[in-house]
This record gives sequence, structure tokens and C-alpha cells, in this order.
Amino acid sequence: MSKLQPGDPAPDFTLTDADENEVSLESFRGKRVILYFYPAAMTPGCTKQACDFRDNLGALTEQGYVVLGVSKDKPAKLRQFRERDALTFPLLSDTGLDVHKAYGAYGEKTNYGKTVMGVIRSTFIIDPDGKVEKALYNVKATGHVARLTKELGIS
Repeated sequence: MSKLQPGDPAPDFTLTDADENEVSLESFRGKRVILYFYPAAMTPGCTKQACDFRDNLGALTEQGYVVLGVSKDKPAKLRQFRERDALTFPLLSDTGLDVHKAYGAYGEKTNYGKTVMGVIRSTFIIDPDGKVEKALYNVKATGHVARLTKELGIS
């Protein structure tokens, strides 16, 4: 998998959300998008990361950002995750991993000292024209949103 770089066009996609509605990246043109890929809904690290985005959503929205979370989970599990943790941004289902692969967010990674194939926790900042502004791979669940908001100049 090749990794995206700043300036690359963000691969367009249409995915199903937790309510089984189609959501396209193209529909967010003109806005700045934080697109993040996480391994699995309702796991401890992914819950921490999602709740951090939820808790910072007001500040992100004020600065013109839209947050979209993507995992390989089916919509029913995303619905449970959203309801359990009061998540207020779209969670998108990519069961076939096509979008993960297009963004370089699926591939070889080290897990407990072993090399395995899996979801690479990644975050992308996409500018209003649909270009990658930042491509962050192998991010940590804990503290990631705080670092990201600091890097973006959002308090």
C-alpha cells in the first residue's frame, strides 16, 4: 500500500453510515474534513479516540472541520457504538476495506511484536478542494486528538 502525501488528491468514496445512509466525501467539498480510520468499534482504544473527537467536536466545528470516522464494522455495530458513547459525528462502514486501502490505512503493521495485516490507525486532514493537507499514519488512540487540535491551532 502506498501512503498518501500532502497535496495528493484525497481518494473519493461513498460509504454507508450507521443508519445505512450513503455518505460521499465529495459532498463535503468546500469544508475541511478530518477523516480517521480506526480498527474496531467498541474496543478500548477506539472508544477513547472516538470520545476524544466527540468531546472536541464543538471546537473543531467552529473552525470549519467535519469529522468522519471509518472502520470495517457493519452499520449495526456502528449504531451500537454511536448510541453507547453518544457519538455525534458520522461513523462509516468500509467492510470491504477498499477505502482503507485507497488511503494506505490497511496493510502490514506490528502488533505485539508480530507483523500482521490489519487496519493502520490513521488520520487525514482534507482541504476544501479535496486535497490531502496532512496524512498521519500509525497514530496512538490516546492523546491523538489533543495533539491534532494543537497542530491545527485549535484550543
